[in-house]
Formats: sequence, C-alpha cells, structure tokens
Amino acid sequence: MKPEIITNFQIKSWIEEIKDLPGLIEVELRGLPPQDLLKTYRPDGWTITQVIHHLADSHMNSFIRYKLALTEEHPVIKPYLENRWGEMADNKTLEPHHSLAILTALHIRWGYLLDHMSEADFSNGYIHPEKNRLVELSEATALYAWHCRHHLAHIRNAKNSI
Repeated sequence: MKPEIITNFQIKSWIEEIKDLPGLIEVELRGLPPQDLLKTYRPDGWTITQVIHHLADSHMNSFIRYKLALTEEHPVIKPYLENRWGEMADNKTLEPHHSLAILTALHIRWGYLLDHMSEADFSNGYIHPEKNRLVELSEATALYAWHCRHHLAHIRNAKNSI
C-alpha cells in the first residue's frame, strides 16, 4: 500500500483528509436515530458505534507513534489487537459521541503537528514489529488518510444498509 513516490502535494492532501475526518463523521451522524448506530457495514462487521470508537483508539495510537518518531531514533512501537479492543464494552455499548469528541480534539492537535512538520520530519519513522521495517511518517500519513476514508465509507455503508 506504500506509494512508490510521495510528493509534498500528496502529503498536504493527506493531512487535509486527516484533519477533515471528525467533521465528516459529525455530518454522517446528524439526525441518525440511536438504533441506527448499531447497524453494521457488512454482516458480522463492526457497528457504526464500534467504528467510531476504533477510530479514536487507532488515531490516539498513531498520534503517539508520530511523537515517538519525531523525538526518538527509530523507536519500536507497540502494536495492539484492534479486533479485541473493538469487542470491549466501551467500544460496543458506550455512546460514540465520546469518541467523536476525542477524535475532534485529537485531529486538531494531530493536524497542527502535521502542518508544522518540516519536509525532513516526514522521513523520520518508527519500527513496526509486525512489518519488521521502518515506517516513515510520510508513509504513515498516507496510511492514516486511507484509514480515514476507509472507515468513513464503513459508516456510510452501514447507514445505507437495510
């Protein structure tokens, strides 16, 4: 999934996608009846509630990985079992507006950090043990812009189900 060539234009575009996610989720949730938050984007998939909580979990981890990569020499990050996190009580039954509030504040900070990184900063990275290689922040930015689009599509698909 790593682009062969990453340009500054692409990075700026991905940063905007990351910054825009909370507002786009807010639009999707506007006027949605509470029972629709339990709709899934596919059979046996996560509910809208679980997707929103997952986004908060995942993006908090990502923000910390950026900070580590910017302050340490190739830190080894700790992966987590996102599917198990998705099945925990807070991810399954807590109202998603709590995680949307986290995402809103987090994406303001993350976007600010990304906007203030130098071109050279994006070549910093972290070692992901599951990939067993350095993941540069330019690549991570591409990945998380995709992650935003991917899960926003899940929310939209779930809303349109049945």
